[in-house]
Amino acid sequence: MFLELPKLLSPQEVQRLTALSREMRFVDGRQSNPANVTKDNLQADHGDPRYQESTQILAQAFARSREFRDFALPKRMAPPLLCRYEPGMKYGAHADAATMQVAGGVIRSDLSCTVFIAEPGTYEGGELVTHLGTRPVVFKSQPGEAIVYPSTMLHEVRPVRAGQRLVAITFIESLVADEHRRTQIYELNEVAALEGMKMDWANRVRLDVVRQNLLRMWSGM
Repeated sequence: MFLELPKLLSPQEVQRLTALSREMRFVDGRQSNPANVTKDNLQADHGDPRYQESTQILAQAFARSREFRDFALPKRMAPPLLCRYEPGMKYGAHADAATMQVAGGVIRSDLSCTVFIAEPGTYEGGELVTHLGTRPVVFKSQPGEAIVYPSTMLHEVRPVRAGQRLVAITFIESLVADEHRRTQIYELNEVAALEGMKMDWANRVRLDVVRQNLLRMWSGM
């Protein structure tokens, strides 16, 4: 299941991240995944003093998004990372690594997220493509929009033919590792949000008890 977040970043945050990307050092993206010969992009240099500001802007956006929290049920996240694709660069079809080293330990990647920053009209190609069986699902979204998808899913970035693709990526360890279970909790959350005030109070309480008990039973805490 996918989640599209149409306004994760404010226009001011998009503007600031764009400015930071012009000042920041970028390094070969293969440094974080040297075994993947299809990876050809640039990633923000962790040693650049502007890296921390970019990460903080993105992390704050995720923290304030109720929709993201309800969908992902995040336990831990990798620091969001700016990535740049110049003409000819791409990232071939792959599934993300099951575990990732972050400051303070290792996280399990249950969900992946791409945050679009560059205007889609300023670059050609560079679409994010996720594969549902034999069917490709293509995303090339507006600045500030994000797509969250299972890390187990085969996905790729098509070659950039012109311009510059600027995005941010992160990986999420969820309280509920199993995608099917996590989706059931999300759907119950949506029903409660959309219909809760119309329901008899006693039935609304019963629904909330079910939601909380499922989260308690399935969470990895």
